Amino acid sequence: MFRILWRLARGYRLRPWRSPYLRWRLETYWGLQSEEITCRQFLNFIWGHRRDLRSYALWAARMDSLRR
Repeated sequence: MFRILWRLARGYRLRPWRSPYLRWRLETYWGLQSEEITCRQFLNFIWGHRRDLRSYALWAARMDSLRR
C-alpha cells in the first residue's frame, strides 16, 4: 500500500496537494477546481474520505502485485 502512495506523490512528496496528478484526481472525484486546491482543502479531503482512500490504496496495491 505504501508503495502506491509513494508513487502517486512522486515529485511532490512533501507537498502532495501541488501534484498535478493528485489535483486532477481530486477534481474529478470531488468537483473542486484543481487550481483552487489548498493544503487545508487537501487535508480535509484526505481526512474526510480516509476510508475510501485506504480502500483504493489497498486495491491499487493488489493490482500492482498482480502485475508484477
